[in-house]
Amino acid sequence: MAQNLREQRKKKVIEVLNKARSMELLAIHQYMNQHYNLDNMDYGDLAAKVKLIAIDEMRHAEMFAERIKELGGEPATGLDGKVEKGQKIESVFPFDAKLEDDTIDAYNQFLLICRENGDSTSMKLFEAIVDEEQIHFNYFDNVSDHIKTLGAAYLAQIAGTPADTGAPSKGFVAGQTGP
Repeated sequence: MAQNLREQRKKKVIEVLNKARSMELLAIHQYMNQHYNLDNMDYGDLAAKVKLIAIDEMRHAEMFAERIKELGGEPATGLDGKVEKGQKIESVFPFDAKLEDDTIDAYNQFLLICRENGDSTSMKLFEAIVDEEQIHFNYFDNVSDHIKTLGAAYLAQIAGTPADTGAPSKGFVAGQTGP
């Protein structure tokens, strides 16, 4: 009886971890699509920062997957929604701020579910990721405000900036072949 109850609690935690993983996978795809589009529009600095945030989201998705596996679950692979393509510069950052704000709200609810089901490790994982999502929200909200209040003057300062995010990672295959 106690074992069955424990399994039910674990199942609820795995469900919210998988929901969060699907949310992260959508954010990765959304932000990478925006990264490419911002780069094509020649807003390199904005493109670079959106790409770095997408990489943060990749790390979050992996952290959720690792925790799901620790609990004996199967990590979700589907996206929690559809990628919005072809966004205009004026709509990208308010869209992303809302996405992050919704994520923060959901994750705060998910961490309560983890607490209610006796999983402090998953709860702490959500707390740590919420802190990072808040940083993302602040960035997107600030850029959105700058575009709203300064418009073309703000965007003109960014036009033509490089989209470079630093030294590229060698990746797995390149790492196997030496320096």
